[in-house]
Amino acid sequence: MAVASTEKDGIKHTEDGHLNNSCSNPGLISPDKEDVSRLLTVPFSGRIRGGMRPGKKIIVMGIVDIEPESFDISLTCGRGTEEEPPADVSLELCARFADRQFLRRARVSGRWGEEEASIPYFPFIQDQPFRIEIHCEHQRFRVFVDGHQLFDFYHRVASLPAIDTIRIRGSLQITKLG
Repeated sequence: MAVASTEKDGIKHTEDGHLNNSCSNPGLISPDKEDVSRLLTVPFSGRIRGGMRPGKKIIVMGIVDIEPESFDISLTCGRGTEEEPPADVSLELCARFADRQFLRRARVSGRWGEEEASIPYFPFIQDQPFRIEIHCEHQRFRVFVDGHQLFDFYHRVASLPAIDTIRIRGSLQITKLG
């Protein structure tokens, strides 16, 4: 089934605006090959059906660009615009290749909090595939890259169901989302 996409605010949106994370389809979204480039174009913005809750996970699979600078993956409360992010960003993951950092931070009531930077290793390699899993637990997000737990990020946004949008931008190609 083909799903149309539209572009507004410089971000691609699917027609239904949702990521599929239902129990009936526990795997990743896997659109027809012809639709992949249209649906998963970076920058990307999509809805998280039902918002976040403990036990839910988001999976982002992709390939790092050949000459990457950085990429960001954000879980937000609402879509916002490219210039003005939503007032609440529950988790922003920032891969910075020049200094080999994988930063994370949150924005609550319009104010960015302190960045967390410590990681045991930098997991991304130019022109190579990766798989990021963001597991939502009661008190934190647990982030895995290629099956290895990299860090925990404790919730700053109190209402997990309000976290309803994923935004992805930067030096990567998205191959699957779920």
